[in-house]
Amino acid sequence: MITFKNIVLNMYGEKGKAWLEDLPNQVNRLAKQYQLSDLKPVENLSYNYVLRGFKQNSPIVLKMGLDEAGLAREENALNAFSKHGAVKVLACERGMLLLQQALPGQSLTSYFPKQDLDSVRIACKVITQLHQAPIPSNHTFPHIKDWLETLDKNWDIPSHYLIQARKTRKKLLKQKQPSVLLHGDLHHANILNDTQQGWLIIDPKGVMGPSVCEIWAFMHNPEKISKEMLVNRINLFSERLKIPKQDILSWCYVQSVLSWVWDLEDNLKPSAIWVTEILYELID
Repeated sequence: MITFKNIVLNMYGEKGKAWLEDLPNQVNRLAKQYQLSDLKPVENLSYNYVLRGFKQNSPIVLKMGLDEAGLAREENALNAFSKHGAVKVLACERGMLLLQQALPGQSLTSYFPKQDLDSVRIACKVITQLHQAPIPSNHTFPHIKDWLETLDKNWDIPSHYLIQARKTRKKLLKQKQPSVLLHGDLHHANILNDTQQGWLIIDPKGVMGPSVCEIWAFMHNPEKISKEMLVNRINLFSERLKIPKQDILSWCYVQSVLSWVWDLEDNLKPSAIWVTEILYELID
């Protein structure tokens, strides 16, 4: 099983090693600076070091990472979504975010698999609310088409998948669809229950694009699912969000190949191969 330490070392090499070695000192510095206590790392760490704790008597989350630009975009996205169902940013600095902690913080992962379609219904409500957020003036969020340019490179992926992804991407980008601010990684674990505010989102990537692009991350989580379950999700997303099924299939296919590429870039084992295979069979 790949660990947080392995991920950091695979992605950042010697820079990552130095950062990991200095991490306890940085945590102590931030705890003192922001009056934080009882800091404990969360389970299942991935790209960032995330701790839960308290600022005086208020529950908080401290998030630290080497992707400083990504954390800055996350801060901007959370602020943009602040009145539309996102946790609050309490403080920030280079490579660090101090955030509100959703309580009790149960994620939609707990709905899988017995209440899978209920989780889709909740996700649809969250998506609808998020996409009502006004786009900040002079924003610097990338567009989904910028992300998809990486598909033009040569990758260690079966050629028929790449060729189909490029062909489908070209067709989709010709469609004139309005862009909204997307979370960009809206899977089950990034939608948390809060007693006072309802369902709140965490960990947004912050990217512009058509609303349909928000569905992908949810589609292949929290773990490998059957073709039947995947189709049921697509049908319900289509019904609730009023998006044609073929558009969902097409965008999800392109984004599944993009996810495959990103894993290769990060020297990780690709996690979305199975869903790429299913979606390849389903698209026209």
